[in-house]
Order: sequence, then structure tokens, then C-alpha cells
Amino acid sequence: MASFAADHHSGKLESVSRTDVQSAAGPKAVRRDIRAGRHTGPTAGLAPGYLQGNLAILPKQYAADFLLFCQRNPKPCPLIGVSEPGSAHLPDLAEDLDIRTDVPAYRLFRNGQRGEMVHDITDVWRDDLVAFVLGCSFSFEEALMAAGIPVRHIAGGRNVPMFKTSISTVPAGNFKGPLVVSMRMFRPSDAIQAILLSDRFRLAHGAPVHIGDPAAIGISDIYQPDFGDPPIGEDGDIPVFWACGVTPQLALRESGVEFAITHEPGHMLITDIPAAAVDSRLSGIGRPTS
Repeated sequence: MASFAADHHSGKLESVSRTDVQSAAGPKAVRRDIRAGRHTGPTAGLAPGYLQGNLAILPKQYAADFLLFCQRNPKPCPLIGVSEPGSAHLPDLAEDLDIRTDVPAYRLFRNGQRGEMVHDITDVWRDDLVAFVLGCSFSFEEALMAAGIPVRHIAGGRNVPMFKTSISTVPAGNFKGPLVVSMRMFRPSDAIQAILLSDRFRLAHGAPVHIGDPAAIGISDIYQPDFGDPPIGEDGDIPVFWACGVTPQLALRESGVEFAITHEPGHMLITDIPAAAVDSRLSGIGRPTS
């Protein structure tokens, strides 16, 4: 297997700030700091031990097709929560959670076009909106670090690099698009252990979808990610790619939905669900109610 030397350590960081948020704080404390605007950066490494989630919010009329898209693409879209239409609360994920304020950065979409980034969506909230929360690969990183495996973007204070691939998702209604992956670089022995450990976290994308040659999945340059920051690695490292919750963001853009809200890549919702929770913990998630 090819190795990839990593001497590209100078990528500019984007809005990474942990000045007022301690990485060891619990999920409720982190959400409180996010809600107050004290943390607006990526959430990798925050609230260790708890499941983080990607976010997709869209009008009720599109919710059934989007739910089907998630069910047909469980690796990039592991569903962990669905709100009632118009409700900003998901008590199964956290009693105090307010989806309008508890994500560090949101991205607005109108008619499939990427709009502004905001830190609070209270002013644009509507009674017909349904929030979907999808598992995130950040949630297994604590297990890697506990096993002594370096997670280099956390150590370097960076956002994880994410890439569009040549792999297509399974369409549902108007929702379709490429699979997006997140990438981490490891020594070969650590890569094997990372694969085994991440497979235990099925709500956080589970095992990788690809290991090694990026070109095999349509990635031309791992030092030019489509989202996040350039990777940090060492000589002899190999890249490992996990399905990523940015995938449904591209599906939302492809669909041309008249209005939608997502998290900004790397800026996740932190839940009160233990990251090691088995899939049955949330197996009752179903179709949004009317």
C-alpha cells in the first residue's frame, strides 16, 4: 500500500477557537457556551465521550424523501434524531437542546444555492421545518486517542479535511449527489486499529469506506480538501477515508429545495448520547409525524 508523506503543515485555520470552551467539558456545558456565542469554531475534540451530529433542516414537504435518502445511504447518513415539524427541540438527544442556537455555525441554502453562514437561526426558523440529526465521525475519535492513536487534526487545532468523491449516493426523490468523505492519516499499524475501533461506532459512520490511494475514489490532491483544513501527517502515513455527514448537504443543493439549513462542515451538534451507544439505542427513529 502506498504511503503519503505529509510535509504540508501550513494550511490556514478557519475560525478554530477554543479560548472559552474546554475540551474536557460535558455536552451541556459546551452547548451552553455555543448558545452564548463563546464558541463558534469546529467541535472536534469537544465533549469527549458524547455523540456529535450533522444537521439538515428542511421543510416538511421534503422530509419523507429526505428520510428515504438517509435510509438508502446509511454510511454517510446514520440517522440519530428527527424533530417534530416546527419544533426546535429533540429531547431524545438532550433535554435542553435548541436546534436554533446550539450549533456553532449554520449554513443557509435557498433554491439549492449556498447562502450565508450564521451562528443562530432563530430569525429564519419556520413552523414547517423538520430537523434531521445524523451521526458524525468526530464521535469515534476519542476511542482512537484513548488507544494511543494520534488524531492529528485535533492535536493541530484544525478542522478535519473533507472531500467530494466519485462515488454516487443512492437517490431518493430529488435527493442525490456524490459521497463526501472525511480523511485521517495514520501510521499503517494505527490505521488497522482505527478501522477496527471505528467499526464499533455505527451511529458515527462506522468503518471506513476507503483506505489508501485517494485517486481511486476521485480525489486528486489530499492537501486541497473541499471542506475543512489541509491534513497533518508524517512520512509513511496512509490516508483513511470515512463516509461524511456533509454528503446530505450536497444532496440538498442538488435537490434545489427552496429553503434548507445545515451545519457548517466541522461545526457539529453535541448531544447527550454516549458515543459508544449501540444502534438499538435509537432504533425507534421513523418517519416524521404530521
